[in-house]
Amino acid sequence: MSARDDPRRVHFQSPEYLVERLDALADLFDKDRTDLLVEAIRDYIEDTAHSESVQELVATKYYDDQLDFETVKQLVGAETAQRLRLLKADLEGEPLDLAAPENVDIYGGEATTADSSDTDE
Repeated sequence: MSARDDPRRVHFQSPEYLVERLDALADLFDKDRTDLLVEAIRDYIEDTAHSESVQELVATKYYDDQLDFETVKQLVGAETAQRLRLLKADLEGEPLDLAAPENVDIYGGEATTADSSDTDE
């Protein structure tokens, strides 16, 4: 077990009816209340992290320097965080100083029309 997996005591208040329902489920599955809570939190975090709206919010805040990379990694995972880091670096990069081509006709030659009725069958 790594240091990140070491249990950490968390105290919070919950409506009594939720605790009673949780305890009933724990009894039903022969599990501990804490195990069910940890499982529910893990599932919620995974579902939330994969949500498109959350990923967009994380990206926006990261690009605006409101979130650091380590926080982004915790929120959306290492792979997505790395992709956002690369995109951010690309966005922050200096644009290439290229002059527009002069006297170049990108549509050089006569325009042609494709006949869609000609098919090779």
